[in-house]
Amino acid sequence: MGRSRYFITEPEKPHFLTCTVVEWLPLFTRPALVEILFDCWRYQQANQNLKLYGYVVLENHLHYVAQAPDLA
Repeated sequence: MGRSRYFITEPEKPHFLTCTVVEWLPLFTRPALVEILFDCWRYQQANQNLKLYGYVVLENHLHYVAQAPDLA
């Protein structure tokens, strides 16, 4: 479940987002799981107008800068 105290107030602008894995498990050391993440982003870029400006995928979390009409 997401944290309800955080919300996007200006969805038309790029945002810095961070996602973490539950219990900080090192899931992204597996190339197949990283490819699933990339497939999701490709789908969102093609179908949901996601603009992905940059990202870094670490072993148990990721950071990215993105913009979309409905990030909330």
